Amino acid sequence: MVRKYPQLEVDLSILRSNARQVITRCQQQGIRVCGVVKGVDGLPEVARAMRLCGAEELGTSRLEQVERCRAAGVGGPWLLIRIPGLTELPDVVALCETSLQSEWPTLLALEEECLRQNKTHRVIVMTDLGDLREGFWDKKELVDVCERVERDLPHVHLAGIGVNLTCYGSTKPTPEKMDELVGLARQVEQRIGRKLEIVSGGATSSFTLVHWGTMPAGVNHLRIGEAILLGKDLQVDWGIRDMDYLRMDALTLRAEVVEVKDKPTYPIGEFAIDAFGRKPVYEDRGIRRRAILALGRADVGELESLIPREPGLTVIGGSSDHCIVDVEDCPRRLQVGDIVEFSLCYSHMLYAAARSDMRIIFKNQSAQEE
Repeated sequence: MVRKYPQLEVDLSILRSNARQVITRCQQQGIRVCGVVKGVDGLPEVARAMRLCGAEELGTSRLEQVERCRAAGVGGPWLLIRIPGLTELPDVVALCETSLQSEWPTLLALEEECLRQNKTHRVIVMTDLGDLREGFWDKKELVDVCERVERDLPHVHLAGIGVNLTCYGSTKPTPEKMDELVGLARQVEQRIGRKLEIVSGGATSSFTLVHWGTMPAGVNHLRIGEAILLGKDLQVDWGIRDMDYLRMDALTLRAEVVEVKDKPTYPIGEFAIDAFGRKPVYEDRGIRRRAILALGRADVGELESLIPREPGLTVIGGSSDHCIVDVEDCPRRLQVGDIVEFSLCYSHMLYAAARSDMRIIFKNQSAQEE
């Protein structure tokens, strides 16, 4: 069985345009881009588009996605951007040229696995500059571990150091944070007696410094996905108004209307909790026309933040398999069987692309098949 809807359309022409804009601006400042494809579940078509537009490296957090892309002919180099578990190391060495690392026991086990496979693996050792996700908090420990990798692990190559910002602690990338990272890189270089190839300054949020021209010299690598795939976070959520060279319509979500009725806006009866254990707050706006779409939290996560492409539509809620939309003010008189389009936030993209029953189609694919 092949479902027609819900449907996720990826416009590869728009995606390639975003990739060129991001990569060119980074290259002009001496920064290489790792094109991150985890947001679209490692779709090989997207990985191929990023590579064709100048991404020198591809990255994701899931080894299954790397395996799928390699099987589709999208070769390396690949960077694993989630620090791996010990049980994953055989596949890390087999599938990826480089990985992020933050634990000495994992690095020791990585050396043993490289020896078993007769391979050399590159690592970027992570520091934590305040976002409180992965990375060495103790900066002396970071430098000491880098020295031990260089000295004691002949099959593990210390490619560089890196940082993650914004993803957990919402800590903003600033020139001061990047200066701190570069300073740590210089300490490592002094200790090991050579220059590091990579000083990785973070992800899409760090692209703001490239955009503003305030990225300190010394940062030469960024891991960018969202700015290419959606282009939304920095323009909408960060409120950056002069970044319109990034288009926000590369991905389109479509869902089918399965019911249209006039109903009260305030539930009738005694209140308990909804299907997700919450106690929503409702506003009584009288009787209004609303539509139900065959789309739910199981498909996209949070429904209320979906962005309708059509005026007069407001997502008011839903459940695991239903999305309820107020259509009272919609100029188009929606009927059962009509299709509604949405723009996505990052979390919607993550959910939708990973659904096995989500129909994914590609627009303007021919340019990269030639």
